[in-house]
Amino acid sequence: MKTSGLVEGVLRQLETALLDGTYPANARLPSERALAEQYEVSRNTIREALQRLVARGLLRSRRGAGVYVSDQLRTSTASPWGQLVTDHPAVLADVLEFRRVLEGATAYYAALRGSEEEHGQIRSLLNGLEQARLGDDQAVEASIDARLHEAIALASHNSMFLHLHASVLGILREHITLNGSSLRALDAEVSGQLLQQHRAICQAICARRPEAARTAMQAHIDYVVSRIEAG
Repeated sequence: MKTSGLVEGVLRQLETALLDGTYPANARLPSERALAEQYEVSRNTIREALQRLVARGLLRSRRGAGVYVSDQLRTSTASPWGQLVTDHPAVLADVLEFRRVLEGATAYYAALRGSEEEHGQIRSLLNGLEQARLGDDQAVEASIDARLHEAIALASHNSMFLHLHASVLGILREHITLNGSSLRALDAEVSGQLLQQHRAICQAICARRPEAARTAMQAHIDYVVSRIEAG
């Protein structure tokens, strides 16, 4: 195979790894040497493929620190919508309605397709969420909350769910600030309710009960909507 064909082949495989979450946003890629061994090509072929992805803004190179995944895939969809929602708060209802459908489906497929390792990560994050609640650490709780939803999206094994999920949550967290942290700050009871809901979602996913997982996730989003409307 000609060198150009080898580069194209590696390029497509790297693109797939970016889409399916193998290399998530801001992750450091393996060294050129490791990638060359993995794809069974020369380091020059790897270098050219990486340079093309850097030129497209999908990767970024840090001198002396390696090559990292940019967050472009996660933010390019969210940014213009985020500004629109900032200027037109009524759009928030549409965002939340879409999130209900999207995250319900994400939980469904996480239960159906998630690996044992991915379900183990979901259980671990739930445990961290419970520990943060016991310690009344709202900042840590909100951070783990976000990571838990991301882990569920990753376990769905659907690249569109993964990236749309990040975009929609980006709108809520970065532009509206109506996230789990602010809701918890409004009412001490809210944290307990949110934890109970996350527990139900995770238990259904890890028990491989897709319909129960979708129902639990949608009940969670409905609760968030009701608290926002009440607030």
